[in-house]
This record gives sequence, C-alpha cells and structure tokens, in this order.
Amino acid sequence: MAEWRNKLFFGDNLGVLRNDLADASVDLIYLDPPFNSKRDYNLLFKTPKGHDSDAQITAFEDSWEWGEQAEIEFAEILRQPNTQVAEMIQALRRFLGENAMLAYLTMMANRLLELHRVLKPTGSLYLHCDPTASHYLKIVLDAVFGKENYRNEIIWKRTTAHNDPKRFGRIHDVIFYFSKTDQRLFKPVFGDFSEAQMSRYKYEDEGGKFRAENLTAPSPSANRMFIWRGVNPGANRHWMYPLEKLEDLYAKGRILLQRDGKPRKDGLKIYLSETNGAVIQDIWDNIQFAPTSSERLGYPTQKPLALLERIIQASSNEGDVVLDPFCGCGTAVHAAQKAGRRWLGIDITHLAVGLIERRMKEAFPDIAFEVHGTPKDAAGARELAARDKYQFQWWACALVGAQPYQGKKKGADGGTDGLIFFQDERGPAKKIIVSVKGGDNVTRAQIADLKNTVERERAQIGLFVTLATPTKPMTAEAASAGFYESPHHGAFPKIQILTVAGIMSGHETPRYPDLTRGGLNFKRAESEPKGENLTLFD
Repeated sequence: MAEWRNKLFFGDNLGVLRNDLADASVDLIYLDPPFNSKRDYNLLFKTPKGHDSDAQITAFEDSWEWGEQAEIEFAEILRQPNTQVAEMIQALRRFLGENAMLAYLTMMANRLLELHRVLKPTGSLYLHCDPTASHYLKIVLDAVFGKENYRNEIIWKRTTAHNDPKRFGRIHDVIFYFSKTDQRLFKPVFGDFSEAQMSRYKYEDEGGKFRAENLTAPSPSANRMFIWRGVNPGANRHWMYPLEKLEDLYAKGRILLQRDGKPRKDGLKIYLSETNGAVIQDIWDNIQFAPTSSERLGYPTQKPLALLERIIQASSNEGDVVLDPFCGCGTAVHAAQKAGRRWLGIDITHLAVGLIERRMKEAFPDIAFEVHGTPKDAAGARELAARDKYQFQWWACALVGAQPYQGKKKGADGGTDGLIFFQDERGPAKKIIVSVKGGDNVTRAQIADLKNTVERERAQIGLFVTLATPTKPMTAEAASAGFYESPHHGAFPKIQILTVAGIMSGHETPRYPDLTRGGLNFKRAESEPKGENLTLFD
C-alpha cells in the first residue's frame, strides 16, 4: 500500500472531491458548512494592548443567491444517476422558487452526493447545522443517503443562555448522523457517572471505590449448584461462575467476606475504575464552549475539540481516514490527529488554510502533512494573483507571518494589507505595516505611499511584498526612509522590499527583532503531548 500523508486542500471542495478523492476512500466525514444565515463572519485576530481592535477581516460571507453557478449545479444534479436526489431538488425548486435557500440547498446536494461517493460502506457522515436550514438539509440527506440510513438527530447544547428577548433563546445546534450502509462502525460513548450510579459505589479499599454485586443468579444451572467454601447459593439459585473462576476471584481479593470469613453471596467487588459512566444519548449538554476558552483562535464558527473527539471516538478506529470538506479553522483535523486518525481537510479560503497550517504545527510540532492548491513557486503565486487578488493578498500575508488587514467589503485599506506586531523591549507592542502587490508593474510611488502609511499609522517598519522585481528607483526610495533603531537589537531598514520568489526560496525574510517570536499576532494553539498523534501510515 502506498505511503499515506495527511492532506490539506485549498479550493472549492466540489472540485477537490471530484479530482482528488477516490471512491470509498474515507471512513468518517464531519462537515460544518455555512448555515445560510445571511451573515458575514469576521475573523478576529489578536490585538496587543495599546492598539486599536481593528484587526479583523471577513472570513466568509454566509449568503447565497440564485444565479448562473446555481443553475449549472442544478443541471448537474438532474444528470447524475441518483434519481431520488434529482426528483427531490426539482420538488424543492417548485416549492421554494429560485432564491437564496434553493441556491444553498443545490450547493449542498451536489457536495453531499460526492461525499456519499467517497465514503466507505462502513463509513458515517455527521452534518453540523443550525435550525436555519436543518429541516431542508434533512430532506436532502434522506435523498442522498437513503432514509433507511438515517441514524440520529443529535442536539448539541452549545451554551446555557442566549439573549434574545423576542423569542426563546437559541442555544443549540443540530448534528445529523447518517451511515452509508447497515455495515456502519459505531461504538457507544460513555460520559460522566450519574449521581445514581455513583451512589452505588459505597465501599472503598486500596483498589479504590467499588460496589458489591450478587454472585448468584436464579434459574438454576445444575453444574453450578454446589456449596462453595461453606456457602450454599440458595434455593433455586446457582453461582454465576464456575468453581475455578470463583476461586480465582477469591484469591485476588475480589470478594467481600462475612464476619466468619466465608464469602458473601452479594460480595463481588466491581471497581469504579473498571466501569463506564452513563451512555451518551442524542442530547449533548455537557460540551460547552465559553467565549473565554483558551482553545479559541478567533475563528467565528469554531467548534470545541471535545465535540469532534466524541464523534471521532464513536464512528472511527485508529488509523481510519477522517474528512472535513468545510475545514474552517481545522478543529476536526486537529481532533483526528490527536486521536491517531489519518485526515483530509478542504477549505476555499487562504485565511482558513493558513490558520489550519499554523494551528497544526503549533499543536503537533513534529507533524508532517501536505498542502495542495496553494502556490509552490512564483508562477503559482502569479496565477493566484491573476485569479483572485484578495486570496493572493491573504496568502502573501501568511508568507511573512502577518495578520491580513480588514476585508474586501470595507473599501480602501489606506495602503495596509497586513499587520505584524512585535516587541523588542518592555512596554507597548510595536507595529509593522505590510503592503502586498500582485501586479507586474511596481513603482517608486508605491514605496513612497508605504513610507507615508508607516508614518501616518505610527508604525516602526513597512514591508513591501511584490511579485515583480523591484526597480532601482524603488530600492533608492526605500533606502531613503532610513532605519528603525531598536533599543537593544540594532538598526533595521524602515522600508523593506521583499519579492515573493525570494521569500519562498528562503533567500529573503522580514528583518525585525521580536522577543515574542510572533506571539502577538495570532492566538496560539496549545501544544498536544507527544506520543498521542500519528503522522504517517504505511
């Protein structure tokens, strides 16, 4: 079997699923797609004290419209072989009309068909949604997977309260659990012990707390109706174990004794450490995610690790492949790595892909994984810049460790595409302005603009990141800005010109001192203990 590497994909998940994933290649799918909430979700970055809290950018726009792309995907559904899905989507079109909800459901139906294809016969899918479209998504899932393969509607109580004075507070999400076939893998998950369970563990010895269980049972078995160590099991009763097993338990001190030293018929010791808590049901009210949780990275729809760990524990084994096609900030792949599963993640923005890369490397310092769809050289960077200038800007900011600054809907950025905060002495953090240019023509005037922006924003350094080769007038203009004099670390050029090719080859790098080693710019993922993760599978 070929060597496996965990993979992170940048791109539309429909294309990635069709081009990169084979039939029946995935054991477990978790997806937390947009909910059609008609909201824009801002990604909030860490902002040091003393600086304005303006370091945010639109992570994704959860709004849809019926248009050419929706019509194309609708036609694709009609042509594919699952006639139930084709009939379902036509019925929804007649009922809903050509609107945002139909566009959203068409997008989801097309992707769910591909997810069904890549799922193994023993595999399961968990779709996370809220009540905005959950009733429609259940119909789509029934058509794609077959209503006979519906397993659960799980209610996740995500918070204890929600301030909504005009209706009952909305404090839960829905997770639909479907399997591909009856051959599904499922393992019960156990939670904490209930008060009733704990009340039974009223004894304690050097082995810990234990309860006492009966060693006898009714409906007598002839070969177990004997007197053992002077004790008769009783009329119409027999010992639950053969003589050899009883003697073994006795020798190990697992049976309580009467005052006369004889075994108690109700004296089998069952230790708390050997038993499980209550079986988790379909209402999950013991996994909450406080806004102040140290686990939060600032991603607007981030889910807690414990939630994904429960799903992975229930429906996969060590070494299985877990797929998240709407990866967000990477909680599912983080949980998969931690649990020793292989994983595949897909997201359509460089914001998310960059965040996941950073998160996984911080949590698992020795991790090995591949990133597909992002530029690997200057030619790839130029192609990205031509295709989508905002994605290029966000990717370039990640190259130099900068937070992308504001979003494409906020109008003029004032010459700032990214921010870097650093600290080279005690006191307030200091700031670097990043300007990204993806065109073929760069000029001295753009360097002058960056100089002015650095002065206006009271920053210490400006980085000019460009695809094009800088001209001599540009380098002269940058040199004329002079140096930032660090109190303890020497002088650094105030305006630095960096080419994308130079950064990617390692020949060029931003120059500035930082005692925090980037710790002021992003919320760091906590490092996971070594030995709990797997990186390569043969």
